[in-house]
Amino acid sequence: MELLCMVSQQFSLAILVILVVLAAATASQQSDCSKRCGDVDVPLPFGMDDKTYLDDTFLITCNKSFNPPKAFLMTSNIEVKNISIDEGELSVMKFIAKDCYNELGIRNEIKSNRPSTRFTVNTISSTKNKFFAIGCDTNAFVQAVEVGERYATGCISFCGDKTTSFISESCSGAGCCKTTIADGLKRIKVVVNSYYNHSGILEANPCSYAFVADETKFKLMFPANTSFKEFESIEKLPMVINWAIGNESVRCDVAKKRNNYACKNNSDCVDVHDGSGGYRCRCLIGFEGNPYSQHGCRDIDECKPPAKRCSPGVCENLQGTWKCKSCPKGYTNNGTACNERSIILGDLSRKVLFITLGVSVALIVAISIFCWGMKKRKVNKLKKKFFVQNGGLTLQQQLYSSSGRRQSHETTQILSAEELKKATDNYHASRVAGQGGCGIVYKGILPTNKVVAIKKSKFGAHKVNEQFINEVVMLLQINHRNVVKLLGCCLETEVPLLVYEFISNGTVFEHIHNKGQGYSPLPWELRLKIATETAGALAYLHSATSTPIIHRDVKTGNILLDENLTAKVSDFGASRLIPQDQTQLSTVVQGTLGYLDPEYMQTSQLTEKSDVYSFGVVLAEQLTGKKAWCLDRPENERNLAMFYVSFMKDDRVLEIIDDDIIIEGNVDELKYVASIAKRCLQIKSQERPNMKEVAMELEGVLRSSMEMHEWGKADRYTEETEYLLNREPSDLYPIDVSGPICSQ
Repeated sequence: MELLCMVSQQFSLAILVILVVLAAATASQQSDCSKRCGDVDVPLPFGMDDKTYLDDTFLITCNKSFNPPKAFLMTSNIEVKNISIDEGELSVMKFIAKDCYNELGIRNEIKSNRPSTRFTVNTISSTKNKFFAIGCDTNAFVQAVEVGERYATGCISFCGDKTTSFISESCSGAGCCKTTIADGLKRIKVVVNSYYNHSGILEANPCSYAFVADETKFKLMFPANTSFKEFESIEKLPMVINWAIGNESVRCDVAKKRNNYACKNNSDCVDVHDGSGGYRCRCLIGFEGNPYSQHGCRDIDECKPPAKRCSPGVCENLQGTWKCKSCPKGYTNNGTACNERSIILGDLSRKVLFITLGVSVALIVAISIFCWGMKKRKVNKLKKKFFVQNGGLTLQQQLYSSSGRRQSHETTQILSAEELKKATDNYHASRVAGQGGCGIVYKGILPTNKVVAIKKSKFGAHKVNEQFINEVVMLLQINHRNVVKLLGCCLETEVPLLVYEFISNGTVFEHIHNKGQGYSPLPWELRLKIATETAGALAYLHSATSTPIIHRDVKTGNILLDENLTAKVSDFGASRLIPQDQTQLSTVVQGTLGYLDPEYMQTSQLTEKSDVYSFGVVLAEQLTGKKAWCLDRPENERNLAMFYVSFMKDDRVLEIIDDDIIIEGNVDELKYVASIAKRCLQIKSQERPNMKEVAMELEGVLRSSMEMHEWGKADRYTEETEYLLNREPSDLYPIDVSGPICSQ
């Protein structure tokens, strides 16, 4: 009986142990299940109930009405697809913007939308995401409003072939374009429009699309040649957002002193600099796992194969590190590695040691001198290579006259890299005179004490062929008082450096728009004079040179003013030569938003009339005082050229003329110049005048104005004109100014 009781007690104890194990396994399984919502793992500091997540910004709402369940950020409708602890990122789904038209060319409001995105704490990743615009008649931009600052960027997408209905591989403007976004954005609005209401392409492409999306996933989802129709049924695309703990005021040094410090055992704190602010946690070296969990950072077994920490010795794993327990004969143990023992010679006498050291020092000095000489020869050889590669020999031959004598040293120079390095104090930051999307301009002083502007391209090396050399020679020979003079170049660098005359009094754009910032608005007489000089310079480039030159980026930001307020057309980085047997040239569309010829944008056919259209915008800008492209104006007035022409058609031009230039007696003159601008802004290029005709008409107006107001007499200048002529010159030398965000 006692034996039976003992067996019964042991059996009961075994059953109890089994039940405890099963209960623990069940609890563990339930705990694991509570950390997952559908296909999404939800690790700390995120959680789905108040017992797990760090604070409200890390709440994940699991909506089980879907099959499988879907995870959403906090209590919003932002669906979360993935949570990355190591990179501090969330992959979320966001709506795309659509702009659709029916067969009558009327916007389909049901299918069209302009979604906005707002995050309370998280910021949109500028490294993982890109802004995309899709379609053959697409003008799209993303706009963000942050604290005390407005920001916008965008791009334009057209198709040369109207039957095109798929995404191009490069996504560089033909059916698809993309651009980067700024850091630290939390609230954005995506807007997409069309220029021609998809006229002529409705069947193949009735809609335009725009969105900020994860670039990698976009390429996987929509490879090259994907049809536009794939987007018709898509509402959302993946976007990457950054997350961090706290805000800008909560950095590691502050967070470590708080009770709610999130970094647990065997982890450290890292400040975040991607625009999110705050901090994140990471496991210490030698540990891996989740640093937000109490025991999440687990020791890495450094001795575990295939690691060979102490090979051929014996490795012992320690917390966060390891040590070599023993090393075989012939090896030394430095604690973390077994190294072969070096052969040690017998004792050397002091004399032999000194001789050895002396020989070694002499040998090192000799090798150093030899290496310095080799390096210098290598540099000189590289300079010669670049000189030949960049066409230096051809340029030297071109710069000599038929009699063998070189042209004037004042106007045509091939400068060495060393000369320009000295002229710019080794390209010191204090010598930067201006910079833009294509390059940086430095203020340089040559040995002759002549002040010059040295343009250094930002882009990588490219092969410079004979056509480029001919173009440089031609630009060196341009001699027009209203064109910035190209004085020379340096061909000893990987990318050639161009040397221009230095113009110090700012741009027409600054004088018209930067009121209260050291500039006063130009009076009408000066604006008319500047417009006439600019037109004359463009007419010269189009017709007076041996090979016509199209500037391709005419704008107020590229019209410089010297100390006498004389206009100087600058920045020929986008210019093109037109062969004598052609009247137009097929190119990739390039220029500045607001000044671009719409016919050129649609056909990619560059002609002299493209410069005429851009000059028309410049003339309208001087007449109205308004910027060429402005996101802050009503939608139908953002493009100055379009609403200027509409006011001219309604005979309402005086309503938009700048109040600063209307004076008694000049209304008829203003109206006449306004009509010239209207003719330049005709949509069809054949209906526009050429630059020579425009220049002659403006010269006639200027001559009449001078006779009426005795313009040429210094004692008849207005006070404002005197101020402008005598003000301190600006030290800004602008290049490649992009489309401005405006205040008008």
